[in-house]
Amino acid sequence: MSAVRPIPKALTIAGVDPSGGAGVLADIKAMSALGAYGCGVIAALTAQNTQGVTGVLPIDPAFVAQQIDTLFADVPADAVKIGMLGSRPVTETVADRLAHWKPPHVVLDPVMVAKSGDALLAREAVGALREALLPQVTMITPNLPEAGVLLEQRAVETVKEMRRVAERLREQLPHSGERWVFLKGGHLPGDMAIDLLHDGDRMIELAAPRIDTRNTHGTGCTLSAALAALLPQARDVPDAARRAKHYLTEAIRHADRLGVGSGNGPVHHFHGWW
Repeated sequence: MSAVRPIPKALTIAGVDPSGGAGVLADIKAMSALGAYGCGVIAALTAQNTQGVTGVLPIDPAFVAQQIDTLFADVPADAVKIGMLGSRPVTETVADRLAHWKPPHVVLDPVMVAKSGDALLAREAVGALREALLPQVTMITPNLPEAGVLLEQRAVETVKEMRRVAERLREQLPHSGERWVFLKGGHLPGDMAIDLLHDGDRMIELAAPRIDTRNTHGTGCTLSAALAALLPQARDVPDAARRAKHYLTEAIRHADRLGVGSGNGPVHHFHGWW
């Protein structure tokens, strides 16, 4: 009888996008494509397609807690990705249960606004995200507008300004242990998509050619899910970050092959398979 091969278990705690381009469904695709066993806790429901969000339905925080506790009691996660939480009570509940279970890696994607411009996080939840979740994360992955909200400043417009923002965000994280900021620069103009990876000491620039496509729905979800899948497998955090960015770049490059929806279509999570 052959031995069972351990596989990293990655958990996404996020909302559901019925179109499959973002949220839990997209996260599971990315985790699966990158060799992790994906699990999901539903934190919110949306009525959504590639053109926009028409409704959001919060999940009872007590049931979110029950999902997390039931899962960890049997299938403890090697890494957790946190995406759309929607409300302050759910944000506080997720923070409380993760503090109890203490997973080795926590990747926080501070989802605030959908690609369509629709709000996905209540304004009063931002404070809970800062106070309760930031102290627990291994990595935070904001885009430039999200970084501006977290730091209560305007969104930056140059790579030079991004460096200072990455430093300020790192100051918001605990000083103990290995903590990283993955600041996404996709909102900046130019032929290259430049991100910054910063741990308080190293400032690593991650660059890739910008791909001309409108089919970029779920890019933030996909990147953070890829990081959660790869952190337990990679030799170190920069290695996981480089591999995650490469995976996302290729998923965007092949997005036009899918032809899903008439708005901002999804990236191709399984570009390496079909």
